[in-house]
Amino acid sequence: MNPAVAFTLILLSLMIGSGVVSASWGFTLGRQALTGVRQPETRPTSGTPVSRDAAGQGTVMLVNEAEILQQVKARINGGE
Repeated sequence: MNPAVAFTLILLSLMIGSGVVSASWGFTLGRQALTGVRQPETRPTSGTPVSRDAAGQGTVMLVNEAEILQQVKARINGGE
């Protein structure tokens, strides 16, 4: 066997092996990082601004951006 071919095969197998080890290590670290994370308790469809009438047509209710920002700032500062 040609030494160049043997060297190439050795390097190729080392690269594949290191890729498998790196992928499994990354998967393990990611799984550990997401251990305490879970889905939110609220249902995203329960409070949508779109109301459905009997015909199935949705109407969009526009909300003032300034009011939303005030509510967000109040929640961040510890208010309700």
